Amino acid sequence: MESQAGPIRVGVFVMLLLIAATAHGQSAPARTNAPAALPALPGVPSINQTANPSDHPANPLANPLTSPLQQLPDLSSRENFSAAMQIIILLTVLSLAPAILIMMTSFTRIIIVLSLLRQALGTQQLPPNQILVGLALFMTFLIMGPTWQRVNNDALQPYMNGTLDQPTALQRAQTPLRQFMINQIQASGNEADVLLFIDYMNRGTDAKDPQTYDEVGTMTLIPAFVLSELKTAFLLGFKVYLPFLIIDMVISSILISMSMMMLPPMMISLPFKLLLFVLVDGWHLITGSLMGSFSM
Repeated sequence: MESQAGPIRVGVFVMLLLIAATAHGQSAPARTNAPAALPALPGVPSINQTANPSDHPANPLANPLTSPLQQLPDLSSRENFSAAMQIIILLTVLSLAPAILIMMTSFTRIIIVLSLLRQALGTQQLPPNQILVGLALFMTFLIMGPTWQRVNNDALQPYMNGTLDQPTALQRAQTPLRQFMINQIQASGNEADVLLFIDYMNRGTDAKDPQTYDEVGTMTLIPAFVLSELKTAFLLGFKVYLPFLIIDMVISSILISMSMMMLPPMMISLPFKLLLFVLVDGWHLITGSLMGSFSM
């Protein structure tokens, strides 16, 4: 993590230098041609006379070296550097939030199962995508709540209070997320996905395979977790799809036996599938099974 924090600090420093240079470059250029002298009027002091510098207080903006507009913030001060880093981290998190949410949380499994459920019902665009994504998001917040609470208590709050530096805070923030991903991989029995990426990283080298998950890097653990979630989601989707597939087969057989081959089976089976789904309280069963499938 220290290797990643160094370039970030350097980038912030370079950005501040560029901002200061841009502000200096856009300042108004000094006039080189002096204005023509005006004739003196009787009883009025001439404005062409050179003023004595001692008669007026020094202008702090006259000297660009001492002007406060040309002074860069002291990056050695924790207050100035921390404020700049907070802005950079905030913008980075906002841009990477969708990827973080999809790759390192329970969102992947939930949205895939809900999408397969909609296809199994045959309702096409019902429920709408906004409804499914919103339900998946709130379920993700509920499932990931304890993990995010640990991140807040162990890393974010100590860093904001000034008791932790940035590399230590990032290292502590990774621990709960890594533990969540490891628990899901082990519960699904998909350790082979971790070995797949480890073997690729060690290809052409004499490095030994790690013996514990503590020796597995986060960049290796994340894609292995995504593969594990995809596999688990498709298995759950198959179980959801199976009863609706049976209804479609029964309806098709009845229509063929009645020589009603021109009648679309999907149009006849849809009311029966909706009726079955409502009678068994399908939404309750699906959401309960999804949340219960995660190992905490």
